[in-house]
Amino acid sequence: MSRPQRSCVGCRAKGDPASMVRFVLDAGDGEVATVRWDPLGHHPGRGAHLHPGPRCWEQAVRGGFARSFRRRVRVVPPEAQWSCPVER
Repeated sequence: MSRPQRSCVGCRAKGDPASMVRFVLDAGDGEVATVRWDPLGHHPGRGAHLHPGPRCWEQAVRGGFARSFRRRVRVVPPEAQWSCPVER
């Protein structure tokens, strides 16, 4: 049986979700929703997967998350450490 594949919202390449980082949409009461890191991959709702690298992160923040969730979004960088260095 084959494993499911997910597309990276940064580079759009397909891959195993176990090798990616998952983000979810935290719908706010305003026009812009917030994208948050889902470290365990169990939060309800639509998820967006991302390769854990700086290039994919930059592309996702620049427009990949908005494209995936089909709305304007605000991105909250993950607080915990993962493979992508996040500049503040």
